[in-house]
Amino acid sequence: MTTSSPPPLLRGINALIPSSQIAAATPGERAAIQLLHLRTAAVPVPVLAAALELIAPQLDDPDPATRDAAADVHARLAADVEDATRPQR
Repeated sequence: MTTSSPPPLLRGINALIPSSQIAAATPGERAAIQLLHLRTAAVPVPVLAAALELIAPQLDDPDPATRDAAADVHARLAADVEDATRPQR
């Protein structure tokens, strides 16, 4: 009986995720783990604007920790969108 190994891309991506967390991680958690080491990323302004829209409902969450985190993320995204759309001199 032979077993096939995962494609090289999957081996690389899965290598970034500690094996004990793979089974229980949601797709979002896996993405966060994979991107944790990044310090900066270039993202198109429409993606930032969409993220602003997606995080906005969390600003009214009943949990204070969620509200605080959402407010921090929302403020940073809004500042990034503003900086990106400001005319260059």
